[in-house]
Amino acid sequence: MNKSKMPRHAKVSTPKVSPRELKPLEKARTGISGLDEISGGGLPKGRTTIVCGGPGCGKTMLGVEFLVRGALEFDEPGVLMAFEETPEDIARNVASLGFDVQGLADQKKLCLDFISVEPSQIQETGDYDLEGLFIRLQYAVDSIGAKRVMFDTLEALFSGFKNPAILRSEFRRLFRWLKDRNLTTVVTAERGEGTLTRHGLEEYVSDCVILLDHRIKDQISARRMRIVKYRGTQHGADEYPFLIDERGMSILPVTSLLLQHQVSDERLSTGVTDLDEMLEGKGYFRGSSVLVSGTAGSGKTTLAASFAAATGSRGERCLYIDFEESAGQVNRNMKSVGIDLEPWSKKGLFFHEAWRPTQYGLEMHLLRIHKLIEKIKPHSVVIDPVTNLMNGSSEKEVHSIFIRLLDFLKGAGITAMFLSLTGGGATLERTDIGVSSLCDTWIVLRDVELNGERNRCLHVLKSRGMAHSNQLREFIMSREGIKLIPAYIGSSGVLTGSSRLAQEAKESSDAITRQQELQRKRQQMERKRAALHAQIASLQAEFDAEAQEMELAVREDEYRESQLQVDRSNMAKSRACDTNEVQGRRENRR
Repeated sequence: MNKSKMPRHAKVSTPKVSPRELKPLEKARTGISGLDEISGGGLPKGRTTIVCGGPGCGKTMLGVEFLVRGALEFDEPGVLMAFEETPEDIARNVASLGFDVQGLADQKKLCLDFISVEPSQIQETGDYDLEGLFIRLQYAVDSIGAKRVMFDTLEALFSGFKNPAILRSEFRRLFRWLKDRNLTTVVTAERGEGTLTRHGLEEYVSDCVILLDHRIKDQISARRMRIVKYRGTQHGADEYPFLIDERGMSILPVTSLLLQHQVSDERLSTGVTDLDEMLEGKGYFRGSSVLVSGTAGSGKTTLAASFAAATGSRGERCLYIDFEESAGQVNRNMKSVGIDLEPWSKKGLFFHEAWRPTQYGLEMHLLRIHKLIEKIKPHSVVIDPVTNLMNGSSEKEVHSIFIRLLDFLKGAGITAMFLSLTGGGATLERTDIGVSSLCDTWIVLRDVELNGERNRCLHVLKSRGMAHSNQLREFIMSREGIKLIPAYIGSSGVLTGSSRLAQEAKESSDAITRQQELQRKRQQMERKRAALHAQIASLQAEFDAEAQEMELAVREDEYRESQLQVDRSNMAKSRACDTNEVQGRRENRR
C-alpha cells in the first residue's frame, strides 16, 4: 500500500470480537485469620503455592492449618505428604494449636503420608522420573476424595540432584500434574542464599509465592509475611506481621486505605460529671478516639478508670490494656479515689490485661490486642500508656502501629482511650509519637507549680464535633472521686491548691466585710428613717395642736361675730320701736 495516498485522518477498522464472559481466577479460602483478606480471597484454586522462609518462621504451621481448616470449615479433605517429619511428629507439633490431625485422619478428612528420602542413598543416573510419587499421591487423593495437598518440604525429594535443567523440568511436571487434577497445593520450601528457595527454581514455576520471615531486632522476635507473587489477581504486597498462638496463625493487614468508618451521634459519659459538663454536658461520641496526655502522676489512669467504670455502669464491656500495672494494683489504687472496678470484673464487663511492653515486638502487641478484641468484643478500649510501645522502636514505627490500631477500632465502632506519657519539662501540647492530630478528643493534664506546691489541672485542648469548654480546671482526686474546680486567675497566673484556698479565704473575708458594711449602712439608714419618722410625728402633733387652737380661735371669732350680729339686730329692732313711738306721739299732737 502506498502510504502517501492514505487520508491523513483515515479510520482503521478493527474486527469485532464477540463478547464473552470473563471468569476471574478461582480461589480456595484458607480459613487463616487475615490471609484471605490480604490475598483477595485465598490461595489460587487448583494451583500450587510456595511457602518459603528460614527455619522457625511457621511454614509447616501454615500448610497444616490450610489443610485442617479446609477439612473442617470448607469440606475439602486434604493430603499431607511429608519428607522430613513423620505424620506423628507433625500431629504432636500442631496439637498445641488445637488441631487434631490424627482425629481428622481417622475420619477420612485427612490423609497422612511420609516418604523418607536420604540424599546419601541417591545417585543421579539417567533420567529422573516421578511416576512413583504420582502413583502414591494419586492413591492418597482417591482414598479420601482430597481437594487440597501439602508437601513438606519438597526440596528433600530433589536434594540429591544437581542438574538444574532436570530439576526445573520435574518441578514443572509435578505442578502440572497437580493442576490437571485441580488440586490446591501448598509446598513448603527452605530459603536459599540470595534466592527465595534453596534451588531458586520453585518460585518461577509456581503460581503463588508466600515469603515468611522470622527476624530479631533489639532482642525481640517478630514474624512477618509477604506475598511475593500471585498470578492472575491483585493482592497485598506489603509485609504483614503474623502471630502463632493457641488458636493458630493470625495475619494482620497493615492499615485501612480508605477513611470510610461509620460514625455515631450517640454520646457517652466520661465517668466524671464535671468533665461531661465541659463537653456540652454529654461526654464523648461513641466510636471516637480520645487521647489523654500528661506527665507522671497527673491523673491519667484515674481518668481512664472513671471512663471504664462508666462503661460498666451502662452494661457495656471495657477492655483495659495496661503496660505498667497489674490488675490487682490498679483495683487497689482506684479504690482510694472512690472507683471500684471489681464489681464490673465479676459481671464480665471489665477486662484488665497487663503485660510488659518489652515482651513482644510492635506487631505482636498489635496482634495480641486484635485477638483480645475479637475474643471479648468490647464497647470501649483503654491503652495505658501507648507511649510505652516506643521502647526499642522508632517514632515512625509506633506511629504506623497506632494508625493501624486506630483504623481497626474505628472500623469496629469501639470507643478508644489512649493514655500518653509526657516527659517532664517537655511541651505538653504535643505527644512523643505524634498522634494527637489523629484523635477526635484531646485532654491535657498538667501540673501547675506555685508557692512550693504542685497541683493538677485539666483542660480540653480539642474535641471534634462539639462546642467544648476552653476553661482550665483544677483536677482534684478524693475519696468521692474526681472533681474539677474552676481555677482562680491571679496577678501571678493560675491559682491552685493552697494559693486557691488562700484566695478563696481572702475573697470570703472580703465578702463578709462588704456584707457587714452593707448591714451597718442599712442599720444607719433605718435609724435615720426612724428619726425622720419621729420628727415627722412630732411636727404632726405640733401641727395638730396648733390646728386645734386655731380651730378654737376661729370658732370663738365666729361665735363673737354671730353674737355681734344678734346684738346689732336687736339694737336695730330696738331703734325701730323707738322711732314708731316718737312718730305716734307726733301724730297724736296733731
